[in-house]
Amino acid sequence: MVTAVARGVLYVHSSPRALCPHVEWAVGREIGHAVDLAWADQPVLRGSQRTDYYWEGAPGTGAAIASALRGWEHLRFEVTEDPRDGVDGSRWLHTPDLGIFHAQTDAAGNVVVPEDRIRAAMDAAGTSAIELHRELRLALGQAWDDELEPFRHAIGSSSVTWLHRSAV
Repeated sequence: MVTAVARGVLYVHSSPRALCPHVEWAVGREIGHAVDLAWADQPVLRGSQRTDYYWEGAPGTGAAIASALRGWEHLRFEVTEDPRDGVDGSRWLHTPDLGIFHAQTDAAGNVVVPEDRIRAAMDAAGTSAIELHRELRLALGQAWDDELEPFRHAIGSSSVTWLHRSAV
């Protein structure tokens, strides 16, 4: 019997210092073992910290992590759960002002907007192109992306390893 393993990433874009240990405890509880996150200063928001963490766990762990952190005051984060054979991936975004947003993702990480959601947007917009644009931005989570983007750029100096092509 093979047990399915899910993988993903937690990006904490900003957390007050005092909240950091609580984030670690919550994530550890959801993945089943203690975690020690590598926190760094978040230059976009003075006094806050940022981190990223690659996790593995049972399918649904991404949702469990997002649920455990959802609604915490002053916490901005993203959780991804990678797609697996026959299962779409997921992405959760959270900001203090907007709350949480969830979307399915494809194998390339693109947000997938289901047909029913597109039809609902068309119905809500009627014949107004501006309203349709607003509805589709909502379906894509654009407001969350807009708010988190400055925090994402600050991660540019984190644990990324750049690979360069070498001449053979």
